[in-house]
Amino acid sequence: MFLGIEIGGTKLQFGVGKGDGSDVVAFERRDVDIARGGQGIRDQIREVGRELVAKHQIERAAYGFGGPIFGSRGIVQTSHQVAGWDQFPLSEWTQQELGVPTKLGNDCDVAALAEASFGAARDARSVFYVTVGTGIGGGLVIDRQIHGTDRPAAAEIGHLRPGLEAESSKQTVESLAAGPGIAHSTRQRLQAMLQAGEATRDLHDFRERCGGDFTQLTTKAIGEAAMAGNQLAKDQYVAATRVLGWGIAQLITLVAPEMVVVGGGVSLVGEEIFFVPLRAAVQQYVFPPLRDAYRLAPAELGESVVVHGALALARSA
Repeated sequence: MFLGIEIGGTKLQFGVGKGDGSDVVAFERRDVDIARGGQGIRDQIREVGRELVAKHQIERAAYGFGGPIFGSRGIVQTSHQVAGWDQFPLSEWTQQELGVPTKLGNDCDVAALAEASFGAARDARSVFYVTVGTGIGGGLVIDRQIHGTDRPAAAEIGHLRPGLEAESSKQTVESLAAGPGIAHSTRQRLQAMLQAGEATRDLHDFRERCGGDFTQLTTKAIGEAAMAGNQLAKDQYVAATRVLGWGIAQLITLVAPEMVVVGGGVSLVGEEIFFVPLRAAVQQYVFPPLRDAYRLAPAELGESVVVHGALALARSA
């Protein structure tokens, strides 16, 4: 048996399994207390991990870490959500604390491995995975191997800068097409409508959804409005997926993966609102000879995708 651990900005998940895509035999979830930083998360890993290792005779463990890493060296570069991870030797620490050999992967990379091995892309040789949520991450898997584990970063589609005018590192695909970007642009649009004295049904719908305070409008509420038929909300998704589709098209043009898999909370609004405009944007911007040479599909493995990917990484060690 193997142990897969997901470290995110808000959640910590553990799964015990064979790493072959079969159901896990044990699963634990803990909330992350940001105030306790990386040390607090490590205390949780020590407590839960020791119990699981003892109970299930774990051979190896692996992580899907939410942030940049040096995977081949087992070292976390940093976390953008939780303090206390800078240059931390997580593989070595885990081996000392849990007594099992441990591999370290980025969360999006191991999610890509899971979808390529057991999910939507299990029949493809080359797979690019994109997750769209609070941020936008990417992972490239070729022949069931994660690309770029010896590099400081790889396949970071969210950090592409759309256009020569995007001179700042903050002007990215992620800033425009991730959840916070969709919420920000929607709030700006609504404020402009108010200042112009517009009074539409869509505007009234949004006002009701956020209690009249547009600063409280969330991406979830915008998605719900879009699914309920709010055209302004649908337009915001068209704008966001156009940027994301441009980014995916650049990746396809450069790497030519057989399959592109898209997951994450923002994509859950469904086919009509998210995937139809996304596919149209990719087709518009991709190199024409590759227009019919790839498939784009929703992810299949849901919230457990990182855990399954970590288990697969542990199995492959």
